[in-house]
Parts: sequence; C-alpha cells; structure tokens
Amino acid sequence: MHALFILNDPPYGTERVYNGLRLAAGILKQDAGNRVTVFLMADAVAAAKAGQKTPDGYYNAERMLKRVLAGKGEVLLCGTCMDARGLCDADVTPGARRSTMDELSAVTVSADKVLVF
Repeated sequence: MHALFILNDPPYGTERVYNGLRLAAGILKQDAGNRVTVFLMADAVAAAKAGQKTPDGYYNAERMLKRVLAGKGEVLLCGTCMDARGLCDADVTPGARRSTMDELSAVTVSADKVLVF
C-alpha cells in the first residue's frame, strides 16, 4: 500500500503535523511493503528545518521526519512554500527534498490512500 500524507499546519502550535507523522511512521513500521510519502506544504515546510531544538519531553518534528526517512519513507517539500518562508535547500534536514505541485499531482494519482492533515 502507498499512503500519501499532505501536511499543511505549522509543526508546533497544533498537533496535526505531530499526529500525521506518528501515523506515517506507524504505517511504515506495520509492514515493510508499505510505502509512505509525506508532502509538506504551507507552514508545514518548517517541520523539515534542520537543527530544531525543543524542550525536553516535547516532540521534535525534525526527529519525527527522520523516523519516516529511516523507514524508507519519502519526504517532499513544496518549493513555492519554502521560498515564501525563506527556507532554502541547505536549511532542510538531510533526506527531505524540494518538490513541486506537478510531483504532488503525480504522487496523488499513484497513491492508494491520501490523508490530509
């Protein structure tokens, strides 16, 4: 099964990114044959900012994305959204990459399930 997660909210302040990434990691963990693509757009692109420091006991969106990547998931970021927020390719955690709406369209068509947070 190929699941596409489209995340829109900022990584902190709401728990949508947190919950979406927990579910994405869970799907990868459940079956090695599962594929997951996480597409970050709007304020969610900040979740991929490298070097995040959060208080002890608080979740860290960057670490959660690394779990998805370690499980062979794919993390894509809306390039237009990155530009609008002053986020460049060098600012992004390794393994995540800039993408486009054309690529999101193609992944959406090929996915078995699309979940939007």
